[in-house]
Amino acid sequence: MTQPPLPKLFKGIALFTPGGDMLYCIDPSKQGRWHSHLCSTLQRILDLSEPPHFLVPCYTATIDHWLDPKTQQIRTFAEAHPAVIRYQALLNVLFDTHGLVWQKAPWKEGLCDSVVLSTYRSTFPQLWEDHDLIVRTDLAEKEFKVPNLTIPVQEDNTQAYVLRLFVAGRSPNTERILKLLYELLEKHLVHPYTLKVIDVLSHPELAEANQISATPTLLKVYPQPIRRVIGDLDNAERILHMLGTKEQPWDI
Repeated sequence: MTQPPLPKLFKGIALFTPGGDMLYCIDPSKQGRWHSHLCSTLQRILDLSEPPHFLVPCYTATIDHWLDPKTQQIRTFAEAHPAVIRYQALLNVLFDTHGLVWQKAPWKEGLCDSVVLSTYRSTFPQLWEDHDLIVRTDLAEKEFKVPNLTIPVQEDNTQAYVLRLFVAGRSPNTERILKLLYELLEKHLVHPYTLKVIDVLSHPELAEANQISATPTLLKVYPQPIRRVIGDLDNAERILHMLGTKEQPWDI
């Protein structure tokens, strides 16, 4: 599961769904038609009737690390559409941009209106569901490949983790926790995982449904039994015990 280090120069693109799932890519060559590839991958993973290209004008975020020919300095431009700007803490973790403030992309009149988008809901209901899905896709030898990490199937023999991190708003501390968790999970988990970040200020109903009394809280939804770590997410040993990667049992 360990990801290779990010190149100094690259273009990154993320595609979200209305339900909160996300696919993203990192392209050092900056040549790939990634919007099309991400839509095709989402079609395959969620078994859609066709690629959901209508998401692109409304649910994407892009970042570009480029070399300024005048100064020979690496510069960064990052923007996210209004519907997904709230995910910038997660984007900073995935693209390793350390507290970068993303610009809000122009709203696409006539394309991103809620009434227009709602017309797709009956045809693509999966896009409005939350599958706890975060997937990185890559190009290999000019052939697009669907990643191994897909929606975890809730069966006894499933070797995958479903995790939820509950936070209160976007802050430097939230981003720090996300980075620590991401590095810890990539280093120690040998099975696929999904990590969903939930802002309890924006979604108090999810906090109530999951019995979240304080933030931050890391919740292991699967494999069962359900476990949680509240407050001290700097304690790597405690988190690894909760995930079951240590031999000794640990009760919360």
